[in-house]
This record gives sequence, structure tokens and C-alpha cells, in this order.
Amino acid sequence: MRFRPEGMTPNAWAMRAGVSRTVWSDMRRHGNPSRRTLEKLLTAAGSSLAEFEALRIGGSSEGGDDAAPALADRRRAWDASQLPPLSLLATAMAGEWENPATGIELTELRTGELLDQVARPASLANDRSAYAVTIVGDSMWPRFRPGRRVAVSARAPVAVGDDVLVKLTTGGAQRSPNGAIVPVLIKELVRRSGSGVELRQFNPDAIFHVPGEQIDAIEKVLGELL
Repeated sequence: MRFRPEGMTPNAWAMRAGVSRTVWSDMRRHGNPSRRTLEKLLTAAGSSLAEFEALRIGGSSEGGDDAAPALADRRRAWDASQLPPLSLLATAMAGEWENPATGIELTELRTGELLDQVARPASLANDRSAYAVTIVGDSMWPRFRPGRRVAVSARAPVAVGDDVLVKLTTGGAQRSPNGAIVPVLIKELVRRSGSGVELRQFNPDAIFHVPGEQIDAIEKVLGELL
């Protein structure tokens, strides 16, 4: 996967992204950059975390005209009008998970309420399970700001360290005139076990366990949509 925008030196790219010019040597010494640094670099390259994650999941070919499209590759820029849009499903604050003492922010996903249709990156062209939601709370600040739209996929494999949308079965999905209202947790996956999962939220910082019997599905949050 080619990572540097055409016609731009590494130092110029770093300056445009607002990160230190030592980011490249730091990456060579220590490996992958932080998620925030990666987001800045991708934004400067005209891409997004959602597209990066989807390309990483889908893989790429080495060389040749049939190689998978690279980030910010203008030769293969996607045309949103040629792809079906992502459905933006309604979300709302739903109080706190379990009880107010937990401090764990809970979100409602209103599956039958289509608020909008947003441009689909080419990297999600074959993922019919993908959809978009709006972050409505601040429990994942500074990773996700309230009001930002993120792409979600039930098809993408989920690993420890990923951001996830966990659909809960607690109390069963409610109904509204427009369809189901599903309680969900949008958090970071810390650990999986036979008894359930451990999730993390950042504001306030907390790691907590969700029993397996309360989990209906775990879907990957691919990242923010520009």
C-alpha cells in the first residue's frame, strides 16, 4: 500500500499534517504511530481512518495496474455517484449502562431511522453490511468527538485494540414507529474471553466487563468519515 501522497516530500507531508518531522524516524524505531498521529497524516493525504481500515482489512496487491487503490491515489479516486451510499442510522443518548453508578455511556441505535445517506469510500464498495452512525456522547473523547460520523461494519474482523459497536440484548430491543431501538456500547475492545468481553471508554476512563449473554453482536468501528 503506497502511503505518501504524490509530489510531496515526507517533511512537507508531516508539516501539512501538523506533526513532528521526526515522525518517520520514530516510526522506523518504534513501529506504528499513535492513532491520533495516523489520523492527522491521513487527513493531510486526503483520506480517512475509515478508508485506511477498510483497505487494510481488504488487503492489497503488489505492483501492476491491477493493484488495489492506495490512499490518496488520485489515479483511482473514487466517484461517490457510482457507489451506493452508506446509510446514516439515527443514534441518541440512552443514559448509562446497567445503572447510573457505572458511569458507562450507553447509546441507542435506531435501526429503522435513516437520517441521511453519506458518500461510500471505494474501499467499502463490497461491504454491504457497512453503515454510518453519529457519535452523540463524549465517552470516547478524544478519539471520537461528539457529532462526528463513523463507519461501522459487521463484516470486518474484530481484534483486541479495535473500536467496536457492541449491540446488547439487555431487556431486548425496543420498538419505535420506525423500527428497532437497540442499546449499544461504542468503545474500545480490550479483551475477549469465554465469559464475555472487556471494553474501555476514555471519558471517564474505565475498563469494564460485559457478560456474553448480554451481547447480541460486536461490529467494528472503522473510523471517522470525512
